[in-house]
Amino acid sequence: MKQPSPAFTRYAWGLLAFLVGVILWGAWVRISGAGAGCGNHWPTCNGVVLPIAPNTKTLIEFTHRLTSGLCLPLVLGMMIWAWKLFPKQHAVRKAAALTLFFLLSEAALGAGLVKFELVAQNTSVARAITAALHLINTFTLAATSALVAWWSAHPAPLAWNQNRQAKWPLLLAMAALIVTGMSGAVTALGDTLFPTTIFVEGGIFARLQEDLSGSTHFLVQLRLIHPILAVGLAFYLLFLSSSLRADHEEGPRMRLGSLLTTLTICQFLVGFSNILLAAPGLIQIVHLLLAVSIWLTLILLLVSVLAEEAENAGIEKPLAVTSG
Repeated sequence: MKQPSPAFTRYAWGLLAFLVGVILWGAWVRISGAGAGCGNHWPTCNGVVLPIAPNTKTLIEFTHRLTSGLCLPLVLGMMIWAWKLFPKQHAVRKAAALTLFFLLSEAALGAGLVKFELVAQNTSVARAITAALHLINTFTLAATSALVAWWSAHPAPLAWNQNRQAKWPLLLAMAALIVTGMSGAVTALGDTLFPTTIFVEGGIFARLQEDLSGSTHFLVQLRLIHPILAVGLAFYLLFLSSSLRADHEEGPRMRLGSLLTTLTICQFLVGFSNILLAAPGLIQIVHLLLAVSIWLTLILLLVSVLAEEAENAGIEKPLAVTSG
């Protein structure tokens, strides 16, 4: 059996990093109000392929479209490479194909936002729902891309039917993170459309009382939900990471569990700062980056735990790469 391909693995991790960068720039498009920088035209920008003398918002949106478009040949290249390296039914092949699928659905969601003008100062319920759905697709895209890289170097089987006590807490954490992330996407939208100030007479509680008054927009009233969910999730993740590392002094589970603890603490501090400082753009970007990082850590923890259970059960590892 041949060993995994280091070159492919490096490419897959590099592609994941690029995808995350595109995701973060997409958040900056929202924060800067540049979503309508190309008008309601898609895939062209203001009706032309290459905008001439663009303003700042057009440049921000057009840059996002260029980098997003570049993802397609990069993901296609990864999938073709995976088809050549790995045998039929291999997990890397499946993950690569899913990465392409969710990249296309991500593009479709982005196009829908533009064509239906759910950008810039649009405050509709439809935009809030789309923001939450976009978050789910973004998380899934990042997950499948990360699995391509991970499985290319760790060709282990997954023991779904072994030791259910090990996987369900992780699946619960992932589900809770998705719900919390969706609420965060809606909250971030509200912070962009209805910005507040750092200093409010009466302090943060006066600001909270003002947000919850019946006269405010629904996006403002929903701001309280995300911090409550996030605090509860943070405590659960800290408990989970501690329990997963118990009786494990080395290996992926130990390293990923420690990483989960670090990321959760950092996210808690950044989230708290985000509230106190009235959601400045840079902190929103860091907040999203940490959310994606925690999500990917949970994904890799899950497959590591399942692989460990498979090894304990004596399930044979799949071929790393084809012999041809």
